[in-house]
Amino acid sequence: MAYPSDLTDKQWDLIKDHFDTGKYGTVRKHDRRSLVNAVFYIIKTGCQWRFLPLEYPPWKAVYSFYKRSKDKDIWEKMMRELVAKSRISMGRNPNPSYSLIDSQSVKTAGKAKDRGIDGGKKVKGRKRHIVTDTQGHLLHELIRMTR
Repeated sequence: MAYPSDLTDKQWDLIKDHFDTGKYGTVRKHDRRSLVNAVFYIIKTGCQWRFLPLEYPPWKAVYSFYKRSKDKDIWEKMMRELVAKSRISMGRNPNPSYSLIDSQSVKTAGKAKDRGIDGGKKVKGRKRHIVTDTQGHLLHELIRMTR
């Protein structure tokens, strides 16, 4: 069963080289595309790892793949490349010369470990900071505890 968060063939062709990090001759138990689709499903739906639909690889394999990819900065490199390609297709320089910064205070539920209070807004929780280019591409994000 295909989910709306699954990549099309064209989308997969754009990013597949980032995830082909295995050594020559390595036998993989799970297809890289299905692992990436599973990560995108988690991100899109916000479901817990253990509730991942059975059409995807086991949640432990997906989590391990996500963590290893994150530790190697694969997601960041992929996003930078996609932003550059998108900017070029718009007739822009691949590297933005101007960016916009915004922040948002977000309430947390319960007794979250990483939470504080934003004194200016009197909000207990976390504060999200984002940096975008003038085209709206996300360049960087930071989530920190408000104090």
